[in-house]
Amino acid sequence: MTARWWLGVAARLAVRPGLWGTAVVALVRLAPRGWWRRFPPLPRPDPAYLRFRLQTYSGDPDRPPDPAELLAWLRWVRAWSRLPAG
Repeated sequence: MTARWWLGVAARLAVRPGLWGTAVVALVRLAPRGWWRRFPPLPRPDPAYLRFRLQTYSGDPDRPPDPAELLAWLRWVRAWSRLPAG
């Protein structure tokens, strides 16, 4: 995913502070264990896992999701995490 894509996500996320925590939690959950030991120490998903998820999402592992779609997914994650365990 390009810097332009990340900027689009960041711009949309910046005006939705209710999703900031969800985004951070999702990013850390998707990051491989020990991500802080690798340079650069950023909680990035494993590239192979990300490629697999993009393949199953759109059928094209080289097409990143539209930033609006990513925010829709974050809203779904937030709603799902608030469901009572049972």
